[in-house]
Amino acid sequence: MRITMTDWIHSVLTNYITEGDCCVDATMGKGGDTLFLCRMAGKTGSVTAFDIQEEALSFTEKRLKEEGLSAALFLEGHEQMGKHFQPETIQCIMFNLGYLPGGDHNLATKPETTIAAIEEGLRLLKTGGIMSICIYSGGDSGFEERDRVLEFLEHLDEKKYFIAKQEFINKGNHPPMPVFLIKL
Repeated sequence: MRITMTDWIHSVLTNYITEGDCCVDATMGKGGDTLFLCRMAGKTGSVTAFDIQEEALSFTEKRLKEEGLSAALFLEGHEQMGKHFQPETIQCIMFNLGYLPGGDHNLATKPETTIAAIEEGLRLLKTGGIMSICIYSGGDSGFEERDRVLEFLEHLDEKKYFIAKQEFINKGNHPPMPVFLIKL
């Protein structure tokens, strides 16, 4: 049996998303999380996804079409999500930091825009809503982003947010680090 990081994160999120929820994939990538959110939110829910790369939007559009699902897809940075929603209307926001798998490593998420997007996401989350941030920090990118994002999260008010960071101690080569944040 093999459990991927994506499987793990999705298994946690299934406890927080129900039919009819409004969800955001802040980093569309190849559409895996967008597809998951569409299935969870169902026909009465809505999913919006963001990415700055046309390749990501094309991958995601194709995957959703093949599954007969739909989402609002925006060719915009995740820090722009706030202009599409009213405060406290989103149940789940997912982030996968780093670069598009198989894509250009120079086109990766950056600490400034990621922290701005997380701040915006906190404003948009409903009470009881959840944010997942999968931090990829190995190889040629991400260490600075990881450190700055974690530092930002460490200073959030514990009375307003429950935050859990997970580490996988038996995996080498800087494994992804999932962080879950619940708005209290």
